[in-house]
Amino acid sequence: MSEIPLTSSVSKGCFVFKSASKKRKRHVGVGGYLVDDSDGNDSDRFRICQKLWEAVQMNTEVIQDQLNKKILDSLAEFIKKHGLGCSSDVWRQRASEIPTAALMLGVNVPDHAMTFRSLCNLLQDSVTPFVVSVHAKECAAVKLLIQKVLEQLMGRGVSVDEEQEDDTALLQRTQCTISALCQWYKTVTKKRAEISPQRKDNLTNSDLPQSLPVVVIFKDFEAFNSQVLQDFILICSRYTQELPFVFIFGIATSPSAIQHRLPHSVSSLLCIEVFHSLSCTQHLASVFDKLILNSQFPFKLSSRVIQVLVGIFLYHDFSVQNFVKGLQFSMLEHFNSQPLSMLCCQKQEALLSAKTLSKQNVERIRHLPSFMRYVETQEPQEQVRLLTNDEHVKEVCQKLLKNLHKYHKNYYPILQCLHSLTSSLPKFPLGKHIRELHVSCIEKNLWETEEYDSALQLLRILAKDELAAALRKCAEILKYASTKRMQNVLQQLEDFIGRLEVLEGVSSEDSSGNGIISGKMEYQRTDLFQLQKTLLEKESRRTKRMNPFEVLRSEVIEFIDSLVRQYLTPAELQPLNEVCYYSSSGVLRQRLNVTPRTSIQAALSHPFYYLQNESLKTDTGTISSTAPDLCIVYKLHLECGRLINLYDWLEAFVTVMSAAEDQDTNSEEGGKFDSLKHARFIQAVSEMEFLGFVKSTKQKTDHVARLTWGGC
Repeated sequence: MSEIPLTSSVSKGCFVFKSASKKRKRHVGVGGYLVDDSDGNDSDRFRICQKLWEAVQMNTEVIQDQLNKKILDSLAEFIKKHGLGCSSDVWRQRASEIPTAALMLGVNVPDHAMTFRSLCNLLQDSVTPFVVSVHAKECAAVKLLIQKVLEQLMGRGVSVDEEQEDDTALLQRTQCTISALCQWYKTVTKKRAEISPQRKDNLTNSDLPQSLPVVVIFKDFEAFNSQVLQDFILICSRYTQELPFVFIFGIATSPSAIQHRLPHSVSSLLCIEVFHSLSCTQHLASVFDKLILNSQFPFKLSSRVIQVLVGIFLYHDFSVQNFVKGLQFSMLEHFNSQPLSMLCCQKQEALLSAKTLSKQNVERIRHLPSFMRYVETQEPQEQVRLLTNDEHVKEVCQKLLKNLHKYHKNYYPILQCLHSLTSSLPKFPLGKHIRELHVSCIEKNLWETEEYDSALQLLRILAKDELAAALRKCAEILKYASTKRMQNVLQQLEDFIGRLEVLEGVSSEDSSGNGIISGKMEYQRTDLFQLQKTLLEKESRRTKRMNPFEVLRSEVIEFIDSLVRQYLTPAELQPLNEVCYYSSSGVLRQRLNVTPRTSIQAALSHPFYYLQNESLKTDTGTISSTAPDLCIVYKLHLECGRLINLYDWLEAFVTVMSAAEDQDTNSEEGGKFDSLKHARFIQAVSEMEFLGFVKSTKQKTDHVARLTWGGC
């Protein structure tokens, strides 16, 4: 028997006794979170997923830095120009004006955090160490705003207890003033200004110590209280000769927001310059090219998944960060739900993994729809070997993986070439953005669509200089392709470009058949569809023999058409495409594009869907007595009209609760309700009001008004 510890003490107190027996916490490995990890490839899947995740993060940050480099450098130059000065003459010129940069970031608010983080790092590294960033939710009053500025600049917290005078690490709330900031600023910059007399004589005016500006960044300018902003600007304007303030306003809408938030008497104290960031659609295009339209990135998205992610981007938040998070969620879901995702990696690593496939994974490969279609196209003897010989399946799997990687290396250059040819056509028959063309290509046979036929018809009437410029763009794209087939395509394009340059020396008289048409083109340039119709009619009526340029143009269009039919085949037709392509668009839409009201109503009507408790299973139209109080009250309110009598509602609630306690509802005890049931009912009704289903009404004091209709 263990010895009981003594509890005697000089003073009274609480004594804590730790249990002697400690239960060891069960450690769940990374494979414990993956589905179907019994074959032992869980660690490989997790490693590959983590590697791709890090690649997405790194590429996203690199793209962000590249796109924001121009505007961040402009902001840094603005602050250097207005904030750094060799003497106080610079500030006397401005009087009480504060240099202010209005940074237009757009409505994609979730992406602003990364931009401001990069801006703060750039300013602290190259301009000034005194950089402060504030949020509207933290600055409801001027005192709180000044307090936040002092906290970040001085690197101290603010003491809640004003009587703690001995604590030098904390500032008292009474000390949080701009005057205190001035004294601190003078003390910090004093050492920097101290220079020996001999060295001072050798320095020019440009080499003399400069006053470092104090940069205050308002991350969400529109969310700030206008009175707080006005008071803060008025206070800071009185200290411009002592503190070189520079403001940066992060604006999501338009520059007119400054006029709406600040009156003229306050905005006249600011020297404002507007800076525009890159649009979020251009940012998305860069991310799309780097992460999705890239053969080096093995993870792919199906057409429906791309449509879901792009739809959320275009119709909800315009946030590139949320688009990347959706891509990362798709990656996690793919590696979690697809055991064969261990082959979704670089070519050499995938081939090594294919050699060591387990028997269970070989069976999974045999059950893939794309592999089954591949087996059906083989000879009968080959089909038998593929269905019975595991080693032969591994060899065939390696060959199919090589073909899949070759498909991607040939697909993306041709896709970019076709987009460069068709992106400038009238009305954009194949889409304005390359992502639209990519979705059409991986979803179906592009050459069987009416849009593709319309694009070819427009390409057949291109002028000589337009066709040559388009082919040169395609040649520039194909120079970066690494496969032999793409190099052969490049040589053929260069041959066509050379032949077009030779034809440029031919006089316009040799192509008299096009003279009238070219005149028509200049006369009817305003109506593109009428122009197209007229040109097609002219071509159909013409019985004369085509000139050399028209013959060459037809050859070029037929060559492009052959490339599309050969390399832009749908991804679903490629064997083993399920290894790399994530296609569960329903799961993605359910997780990312949720509707809060529908989810809440589903949870209240069918709590079993979320809680997965067998006792909560009920038939349609019935109310379970074991359901949570909120669910019972919600189902009862669906049976009422516009106004709900609280007493009748309470009686119905007590009746359901009595059934849970096995009481006879017809007896006197069953009809009564105690204070506990009454309190539970009041709490449930309060939660209903908080969720927005009911509200109090002045028509009848003992009634509430129903706000929603058409519940589940």
